[in-house]
Amino acid sequence: MAPFISVVIPGFNEEKRLPLTIERMINFNASYGYSLEVMIVDDGSTDSTAALSMKYANNHNFIKYLRAGNENKGKGFAVKTGVMAASGDYVLICDADMSTPIEEVDKLIKWIDEGFDLVIGSRALNGSEIKVAQPWYRTYMGKIFNRIVRSLVIDGIKDTQCGFKLIKKDVAKQLFNKISLYGFSFDVELLFIAKKVGFKIKEVPIVWENDPESKVRMFADSLVMVFDLIKIRINELRGCY
Repeated sequence: MAPFISVVIPGFNEEKRLPLTIERMINFNASYGYSLEVMIVDDGSTDSTAALSMKYANNHNFIKYLRAGNENKGKGFAVKTGVMAASGDYVLICDADMSTPIEEVDKLIKWIDEGFDLVIGSRALNGSEIKVAQPWYRTYMGKIFNRIVRSLVIDGIKDTQCGFKLIKKDVAKQLFNKISLYGFSFDVELLFIAKKVGFKIKEVPIVWENDPESKVRMFADSLVMVFDLIKIRINELRGCY
């Protein structure tokens, strides 16, 4: 029998954060009412991420380790690798730092049951609970990026970048088969394609806690992400979607 949810956790040099995240997954799996498949996708790590992941995978049959490549290709590439290998009825994309507790998945499942194809966690909606906020400058840059996203690519979504998304498996595989952006802006491309194809998207408030060890480089990555938004529009004009 296929697992109910495949949890895709992309990671690059996550030896410090991964043990706590996996232990939380193990505890959640023991008490959760549905079967899980936890997929740790290594994006070319050079630390002990691989050894740690394989150790957990050898001791727990619901945990799987995937190597996305021998070099760091980007979060989007790692997520795509996990999604395309997922066997669960639904795919949950979840950050390695567990900024959103895994228990929040029940809030997303509720809306899948209501007929939505993609349900995405949001830090920007009323009802969200930010336990530890980002530094003001990251929050400010995030708001600017979202305004650019809404004016240039996709309107109606207040938080495209929250790393907690639940998608029907067949929908996820169809969308990620079309993904071409492998950096942090893959979320925007994912949602743009989903909306263009006609899939139903629901944004829901979640609990979130900032991790000060974020891998996102505020200025360098932000600039790349803005250029990626232009690439999305160019890809649309070329008929790539």
